[in-house]
Amino acid sequence: MSASAKKTYRPETRLVQSGTLRSPFGETSEALFLTQGYVYDSAAQAEARFKGEDPGYQYSRFANPTVDMFERRIAAFEGAEAARATATGMAAVTLSLVGQLKAGDHVVACKAMFGSCRYVVEDYLPRFGVASTLVDGCNLDAWRAAIRPNTKTCFLETPTNPVLEVIDIAAVAKIAHDAGATLVVDNVFATPMFQSPLALGADCVVYSATKHIDGQGRCLGGVVLGSQKFIMDKIHVLLRQTGPSMSPFNAWVLLKGLETLAVRVRRQTDSAATLAVALAEHPKISRLIYPGRPDHPQAAVAQKQMRGGSTLVGFEVKGGKRGAFRFLDALKLVRISNNLGDAKSLVTHPATTTHQRLTPAQRAEIGISDGFVRVSVGLEHPDDIVEDVVAALDAV
Repeated sequence: MSASAKKTYRPETRLVQSGTLRSPFGETSEALFLTQGYVYDSAAQAEARFKGEDPGYQYSRFANPTVDMFERRIAAFEGAEAARATATGMAAVTLSLVGQLKAGDHVVACKAMFGSCRYVVEDYLPRFGVASTLVDGCNLDAWRAAIRPNTKTCFLETPTNPVLEVIDIAAVAKIAHDAGATLVVDNVFATPMFQSPLALGADCVVYSATKHIDGQGRCLGGVVLGSQKFIMDKIHVLLRQTGPSMSPFNAWVLLKGLETLAVRVRRQTDSAATLAVALAEHPKISRLIYPGRPDHPQAAVAQKQMRGGSTLVGFEVKGGKRGAFRFLDALKLVRISNNLGDAKSLVTHPATTTHQRLTPAQRAEIGISDGFVRVSVGLEHPDDIVEDVVAALDAV
């Protein structure tokens, strides 16, 4: 850490200061190194670099100073020994699983997850001889029953996308570890501000940095975090050789995003809680889900493992798809988009967007009805957000 190698700073300070590498010019802001390759002082130095005997850079697919700063900063904030940045969040998820698995292995995963994550587990991995079992993530007995002798890893999101279930990370980690397996946690919805999966027993944490870490709708990115051994044994070589690397420009943008992450996420979470309170008894809503509320189905788990609620609010609009579409089309401030974690408030209809490839029965099984919508609360004034959502519900 640039500020001091001795003092342990608080999370907000680490988000601003950690991992900075200054050039001889002594710049204040992190430098953007837009370069593909690097030159060597001698042929012997080039040989030493490729043997791993010299710590310098070789090629930006392998490592880059700006990307390195992003990895160091997010690792310091997460409390992880190591991190590797990727081009997208889905690249991070795929690397975290593929890096551990081979033909004949088995994965257990929560049914309620982002559509692309479910595709990787349910459709992509089986092409290479890796079987999978999907379970109700909140049912610990279901996790235990799904474990096989060849189970190598478990995967979950919490809170889940899009229905905001909260899964007991420590309990699932123990089940996985008792079976000799690992646990990978997608922590996007909680953000590293409000949940620390590694401290709860997870072996690996993944993020779509596209979401809250950038938080301003600018670029794509992902990151995989874990112990030094996990990253070096499972992720490092695969990332180097297959190439889903983060661009230096995106790493620079994400570094700037990290500086304001704490301020943004706290404000968005406060506003999301305000929206949830305003909608709790609304007559046009049949179900409201927000992890910070005592009426959340897993409120006790959320209170135990989360330090805050979420920037996301989910609710079911009466009238099914027709009612949901009337609501969406009546919004003026909150815009329709399948993204989340942005400075702008966004709303999506999962049944026809992020989870449309699932069958109606599969969607119903994880709580995605035709009337369900997910609101990602932004940085606008909370009263404006509430007024817009309530006015749109009046149109249903």
